[in-house]
Amino acid sequence: MSVRRIAVALAVALGCTGLALPAPAHAAVSRSQLALRWAPIHYQDVDATGSHALGGRSDYITKVDFDGDLTGRNNWDNAATAGANFGAAAYYSVVETSSHWYITYFFFHPRDWVDHPFFETEHENDGEGLLLAIERDGSDYGVLRSAVTVAHSDFYSYAPAGSTWSNGGETIDGTLQLQSSPHDSFQHPVTAQEAQGHGLKAYPQYTINGDGLVYYPSTTSETPGSGNDRDVQYQLIDIFAAGGLWAQRTNTSLYASLGTFAGDTSGDCGVGTYSCGTNSANAPWGWDDGNDVPARGELATDPAKLSAAYFTIPGTLSRTYTYNPYSSAAAALKEAAKTLPRTID
Repeated sequence: MSVRRIAVALAVALGCTGLALPAPAHAAVSRSQLALRWAPIHYQDVDATGSHALGGRSDYITKVDFDGDLTGRNNWDNAATAGANFGAAAYYSVVETSSHWYITYFFFHPRDWVDHPFFETEHENDGEGLLLAIERDGSDYGVLRSAVTVAHSDFYSYAPAGSTWSNGGETIDGTLQLQSSPHDSFQHPVTAQEAQGHGLKAYPQYTINGDGLVYYPSTTSETPGSGNDRDVQYQLIDIFAAGGLWAQRTNTSLYASLGTFAGDTSGDCGVGTYSCGTNSANAPWGWDDGNDVPARGELATDPAKLSAAYFTIPGTLSRTYTYNPYSSAAAALKEAAKTLPRTID
């Protein structure tokens, strides 16, 4: 008997007893789908003042290899070239426990720059981002419970309206707003970055002042039409992809040390300002708020620990990871954190 005839026979039999035919099982969403669903709508303030701004392009988010190579020490210079590709992108990593998904998002700029002569430091490369904690409640995409954002060397915590998570070791800094995207059917968390230094907080603690970009998560990478483009789609790139940022973590052309991007003082970095820092930007496994309990990099590598330290969480919070590619290097990361100097971001 064919599968179809068996299904019809079952339906008839179940109908006779008043029972409903079970709904067909469907595949769980992939990690890339999960990351896309929760990726933030992102407000980027833009400043076009001064030569280091590149007409505003220094505030565009883009790929680490926007210039066609995985070399960290030429990004400041190459951002000024005619062929620089400022297609919008952000990186993500997903780690899992039985109770939660944790998604880290990383936004890259080739320059952290200033236009205040003699008072501030700028540097090559810039990496800021955030962590989202998603409770696995049996639905396809879970329930968003919290966000922790990175603004230079400080972390800020947020919870969406209605979250069951409350103040813990850290006081929640504000409400994480949600907003509809014109490019899908979901409500997304809303984040924002300041111009120049690119610190990241929940919107509207940072917002657009004058010119700015509104980035929407997508599978498409668009280049802003100007520094005042309010609908730019950004592509999501898996940190754990083959040949990706995590696989390149020992590439000395890209990283100066574990979790810290290589950067030098070439070009006009520091000209007209106080100085140009070197090796001053971090990947997610190098992010650190030195005043808090979690160690360097644990926002990305051990987010369950960070969540338990920051928030009071009812119910189950598993600390055992069922998927965490960072784990294989966790011991090395912790050991390196004891000797690495604090970086600017």
